[in-house]
Amino acid sequence: MAENRYYATGKRKTAVARVWIKPGAGDIQVNNHTVEEYFGEGFLRQKIEKPFKTTETESQYDVMATLKGGGKHAQAEALRHGISKALLEVNPEYRLTLKKTGLLTRDPRAKERKKYGQKGARAKFQFSKR
Repeated sequence: MAENRYYATGKRKTAVARVWIKPGAGDIQVNNHTVEEYFGEGFLRQKIEKPFKTTETESQYDVMATLKGGGKHAQAEALRHGISKALLEVNPEYRLTLKKTGLLTRDPRAKERKKYGQKGARAKFQFSKR
């Protein structure tokens, strides 16, 4: 039943994208919605489609993804990371082009934890001399 389907996981901050791609017309479904319904038009859609543009495979694969955690922007970047890794499963020769554009690297930046005895990660409580 699951012939020619490729799976990968993409992550960014606390957002996790589980991505399945298969040969098709270029439809992208996110949590049983279209990309326009889930993210809206514009910048995030370009960000999501970047792996297909760099490998010159626009409208050749259908994407089905489930996203959890994070905000919309982090979810879009997690989806982009997952699509890039899934394309690598399809054809290992895409590795060089995807690596050059930085699409295979998981962005390690995340929120720094709050420290005890402080107001936040770096912010301290105001000092009062008297």
